[in-house]
Amino acid sequence: MNNLSLFLILSLSISFAASSTLLDKSFMHCMLTKVHNSIEKTVFINSSSLLYPKVLESLEQNPRWLSSSNKPLLIVTPSHESEIQQAILCSKEIGLQVRVISGGHDYEGLSYICKTPFVLIDLVNIRSIDIDIADESAWIQAGATLGELYYKISKTSRVHGFPAGTCPSVGIGGHISGGGFGTLSRKHGLAADHVIDANLIDVNGKTHDRKSMGEEVFWAIRGGSATSFGIILAWKIKLVKVPSIVTAFTIEITSEQEATKLIHRWQYIEHKLHQDLFIRVLAQNNGPNPKRIKAIFNSLFLGGKEKLITIMNSSFPELGLRLKDCIEMSWIQSTLYIAGYKNSDPLEFLLNRTTNYKSSFKAKSDYVKKPIPETGFAGIWRMLRKEDSFALLIMEPYGGKMNEISESEIPFPHRKGNLYNIQYMVKWDKNGIEESKRHIKWMRKLYRYMSPYVSKSPRTAYFNYKDLDLGSNKNRNTSYSEASVWGIKYFKGNFRRLAEIKTKFDPQNFFRNEQSIPLIK
Repeated sequence: MNNLSLFLILSLSISFAASSTLLDKSFMHCMLTKVHNSIEKTVFINSSSLLYPKVLESLEQNPRWLSSSNKPLLIVTPSHESEIQQAILCSKEIGLQVRVISGGHDYEGLSYICKTPFVLIDLVNIRSIDIDIADESAWIQAGATLGELYYKISKTSRVHGFPAGTCPSVGIGGHISGGGFGTLSRKHGLAADHVIDANLIDVNGKTHDRKSMGEEVFWAIRGGSATSFGIILAWKIKLVKVPSIVTAFTIEITSEQEATKLIHRWQYIEHKLHQDLFIRVLAQNNGPNPKRIKAIFNSLFLGGKEKLITIMNSSFPELGLRLKDCIEMSWIQSTLYIAGYKNSDPLEFLLNRTTNYKSSFKAKSDYVKKPIPETGFAGIWRMLRKEDSFALLIMEPYGGKMNEISESEIPFPHRKGNLYNIQYMVKWDKNGIEESKRHIKWMRKLYRYMSPYVSKSPRTAYFNYKDLDLGSNKNRNTSYSEASVWGIKYFKGNFRRLAEIKTKFDPQNFFRNEQSIPLIK
């Protein structure tokens, strides 16, 4: 490297550092003039706060993004609605982007990394939950987790629940805004199907409820990327009834031949099963010994084990379910069980805001409309054996209530005609660019292999399992047609309606990220 090159690099570095410091100071000055209470414990600055690295690391559930250089200039952890409003106004005034995090499970890190200078608003302190059992409803602030919601419901009622996801540490704000599928979805539909009101802060810092935002925006935020329209402050949800006793079972199959036959059969019956019965399949290599493959049938039934055995003997006798395989428990205990905890673990484990074990990962998703042939699964096993880190496919059944709701009822379109969803995931412990590239390359190869067996025209995907391989907004001026490459995969025919609503509600495209809803110009 010659002296001139070195001089230019140093000059650019100093210039960037200086401009970053000016932006920091401008933002802090703006907040101080508009927020009357102290912000010392609310705003953490990249360039000067000793707590900044620790705060940032605690937010990210996927260590793959810890090495990213695209970190926020400031992290704001508001405790009041007014602080969120002012953070939006100050960011807009200074020219900073805003990213919002409620739980940190964004698969591509879009909620906490950005290629241009930005402010990260962490809603960890905006997490109150108010339950009205008489009305069978609840107001949940966006920073609350699924586990906190489930726990709070259980302390109020033994016969109420909520149809949301299986990972307790996922944030409510993002989960519902992408749909929210879980073990109760065949019985009750998605989390987003049960939203009856919401509080949304817009680009001008104004807080809307359902009435003031209008039915179009209210439609859009329930499954259509709420962060494209504003910042969700809270959701009002309708609770659902659950029986006092539910039954769960987990059966592991270690023979590849038997696993192939059982999963193949499962495809033909899972979407037709009684809607009280949810049976998902996890097909995986064996971690430290990836040459071995196993299939895990993991189930929740809304009733007692005697009735479950009767249904299984009639519908899926091939699995050979026995009474001793079945565990009766309360619904709240089942949320721990499905999340991978022991049945004896205390309910307070649901309050843990981080995953049990953080590891870098890459995920993708598909929808299956026709059963995959046995030869197709043979190829999946070959692919799993080639990956030397932990890799799995999670296959979750549709049918039941999911078939009864229109594709356009909310932006989430994956309803009747889908047998099941597949989530592909690979996890690894050693961070580093080359290590990540190797595992991501394997994931992309598996995804290509699956193309003949999954939905087509479009090949659809679940928005909550974000995947930048599908395409991204290169900048704020990305056209609707360019964004359609990935948008139609997530939202099918609802994508244009989302873009039309976005254009009216946020015409300057202030709320944006690499897969936000685009403007129509």
